[in-house]
Amino acid sequence: MLVLILCGILINCLRTTTSHATSKTYVIGTDVTYPPFEFANQKNRYVGIDIDLMKAIAKQEGFKVKIKPLAFNAAIQALESGQIDGLIAGLTITPARRVKFDFSTPYYKTGTIMAVAKNSKVHSLKQLRGKRVAIKTGTAGATYANSIKHKYGFKTVTFDDSDNMYQDVVTGNSAACFEDQPVMQYSIQQGMKLKIVTQPTENGNYGFAVKRGQNQALLKAFNRGFSTLQHNGQFATIQQRYLGHSQRKRSGQAQKKARGFTALLKQNQHALWHGFQTTMLLTIFGIVCATLFGLIIGLLGVLPNKVTQASSNIVIYFFRGLPLLVLALFIYTGIPSLTGHKISAFVAGILTLTLDEGAYVAAFVRGGIEAVDPGQMEAARSLGVTYGRSLLKVILPQGVRLMVPSFINQFIMTLKDTSILSVIGLLELTQTGKVIIARNLEGFKIWTIIAMIYIAMITLLTWLSNFVQKRLKV
Repeated sequence: MLVLILCGILINCLRTTTSHATSKTYVIGTDVTYPPFEFANQKNRYVGIDIDLMKAIAKQEGFKVKIKPLAFNAAIQALESGQIDGLIAGLTITPARRVKFDFSTPYYKTGTIMAVAKNSKVHSLKQLRGKRVAIKTGTAGATYANSIKHKYGFKTVTFDDSDNMYQDVVTGNSAACFEDQPVMQYSIQQGMKLKIVTQPTENGNYGFAVKRGQNQALLKAFNRGFSTLQHNGQFATIQQRYLGHSQRKRSGQAQKKARGFTALLKQNQHALWHGFQTTMLLTIFGIVCATLFGLIIGLLGVLPNKVTQASSNIVIYFFRGLPLLVLALFIYTGIPSLTGHKISAFVAGILTLTLDEGAYVAAFVRGGIEAVDPGQMEAARSLGVTYGRSLLKVILPQGVRLMVPSFINQFIMTLKDTSILSVIGLLELTQTGKVIIARNLEGFKIWTIIAMIYIAMITLLTWLSNFVQKRLKV
C-alpha cells in the first residue's frame, strides 16, 4: 500500500510538470545569487532587474511565468534538456551559446572587470603572474579569465556562486576575481570588501534565451514586450530601482542593521523554516523509498539464483560508484534530454536519493542476511519450511537486528546528502543559505546558522537511533 501511495505521488508530480508545456505559464530559469539582476529580498521574494523585467514583459504580453531558481551552470543544463522553457540570468550572448540557444534582443550591455581585496597591492593583469584567480563557472568573466590566463601566467579556481568567489579573494586565497561590472559594483555597495582595479573589457550583451528551435512564441513575446518597455520608459525605471545610488544606499543601510546572528536569524526565519521543511520532506521520502528499494535489491542478492545475484551486484556496484551530484544532474537534465519529458526537481531529488542511498541499504541488507548462521536456514529447511518462508520468517528477522546500526547511519547520511540536491534548484537548507547570502553577503554567519540547524537535526536522529537500538537490544 505504501509503495502504491508513493508511486501515485510521483506520477502526479510528473503529470504536473509535463502540463506546463501546453499552458500559458512558462517556467523561467534563473540564477538567484546574482544581484542586482536576480536575488531574493528580505521577504524571500525573487527580485532584481532580470526578474522584474521578465514579470513586466509577461504582464504586457498576457502570459504567466514561474521563476525557477537554479545554480547558473545547472540552469544552462536545464535549458538544454528542456526542463525549463526559458532562461534569464545575466546570460551573455556568445557565438558558442548561439549554437544551442536562441537569444532575444540584447537587453543590457555589460563588461568584465577585475576585482581584488581592498588591501591588495595588485592593480593590473601583469601582477597576476604565478597567482590564483577565482572565477564563477559558466560566466563571461570565467570565459575571459581562461582566455588570458596563459598570457598573464595565472591559474584559475572555479566556484558555483558569486559569494564564495568573492570570499576566496577577501580571505587572500585568490589574488583576484573576474566579474561583470554592474554585479561587482552592487556587491561592493552592499559591503563586500573588494575594489575594482581595471576598466571594463570584453563588452558583451545579456539576452533572454530559449532552447534552439523551441518556444519561439515565448521568444517573440519577450522581444515585443521588451521593445514596449524600452519605449515607455518602464525598463529604465526597473534599472534605476536597483542601480540608482539612492536605492543602493538604502539597501546598504538596511543590511548594516541586520549583521548580528540574532538579527539575521529573525530576519530570515521564514526562509530558513521553508528550507528546513523541504530538507525534512526529502529526507523522509528518501529514507522510505531507499529502504524499500534497498530491501528488494538486497534480497535478490541472497536468492539461490545466479541471475538475481548478478543483477543485485550490478545495481549496487553502479549506483554506489556514481557521485551523488552526477546522479542528480543526470536524472534532472539527462533523462529529459533522452525522453523529452520534464521531471520536477523534487521527483528528481527523491529518485536520486532512492538509487544512491538504496544501493548502500542493499549492500548491508545482503551483508546482514549473509552474517546469520547458515545453520539457521538448514534447520528451517529440515523442518519442511520453504526457502522463501525460511528467509522471511527466520533469517530476515535475525539479520534486521544486525542491520539496525547501519540503517541509522544511512538515515543520517541521507539527511546530509539532501544538501547536494541544491544543484538542481531544490530550495532546501543549503540552497536557502545561498539565496540569503546573495542578498546580505554574510556568508560566515549564515553558514554557521545552517550548520547548527543540521547538527540539531542529526542529534535528534542520533538520540532516536540509540533509543531504537536499546529497545531492540542490539
